[in-house]
Amino acid sequence: MKVLKVSSWTIAAFVLPCLLLYVCLVFVPIIVSVYSGMLEWNGIGTSKFVGLANFHKMFTNDSVFWPAVGRTFLLAGFSMLIQLPLALFVAILISRYVRRTSFLVSSYFLPVILSVAVIGQLWKTIYNPASMGGMINQVLIKLGLDSWTHAWLTEPKVAIYAIILVGLWQYLGYHILIQFTGIQNIPADIYEAAKIDGAEGFKADRYITLPLIVPIFKISVVLSFIGSLQSFDLIMVMTGGGPAHATDVISSHMYNMSFLSMKYGYGSAIASFLVVVCLAATLIINVLFNRLDKRFS
Repeated sequence: MKVLKVSSWTIAAFVLPCLLLYVCLVFVPIIVSVYSGMLEWNGIGTSKFVGLANFHKMFTNDSVFWPAVGRTFLLAGFSMLIQLPLALFVAILISRYVRRTSFLVSSYFLPVILSVAVIGQLWKTIYNPASMGGMINQVLIKLGLDSWTHAWLTEPKVAIYAIILVGLWQYLGYHILIQFTGIQNIPADIYEAAKIDGAEGFKADRYITLPLIVPIFKISVVLSFIGSLQSFDLIMVMTGGGPAHATDVISSHMYNMSFLSMKYGYGSAIASFLVVVCLAATLIINVLFNRLDKRFS
């Protein structure tokens, strides 16, 4: 069999344009953002270099920043501990008990393709007080659970959890599709051989599906975690970070500082922190899943 041999210069000639484009679109903006974070600048006028002053202020003298970081990781925690296991469970049930799977999987995926503005307005209507037609509060009142009613998006202790519920609902179908595709790619011969040995149902899932789907599940974990860290649009549509910064996350706080308070340098410092957290999280997740993959391989 003939093997096509290509010189390293030819490979470099094809790779270099894509590499340069990637560097210009990814690394250059990161470097510019880090540099801008060292400026006292409103984004329009003259700037003043202040070194690490913005970062020092962000870590030690910003009453909104650390609570926003906590809520960001709260979103990520709910997504990974509730959304992903539920998506995997539903994907297993669909692949096992549903013959014509395309319609059901597409139905789960429908919220993902809807505009965030549409979803935000829809759920704001659902969360409205009963007097304004809010479905949740009306159902609770009819069930005699009046004490459970809330002003879901205006109570500081409740609002963030109301938004988390919407996020879990919106992207559940996205992860169902990923997990379902991974399960479908597992050869059926393995399940048939296991069935002969007496392993079927959830026992087969434990010893066959879960180990073989680890690489696909890692993709869901990375997308879920990084997506939670970058959550912005749904929060801005539903609450704008309020009430009293009770739903602010890192991205919304960065937006408020950069464009509403006209502190572009300080907002760039927050953006730099977010980039570092995303890179660190991706590295940690890859290391953990590589160890897990080696354990099952």
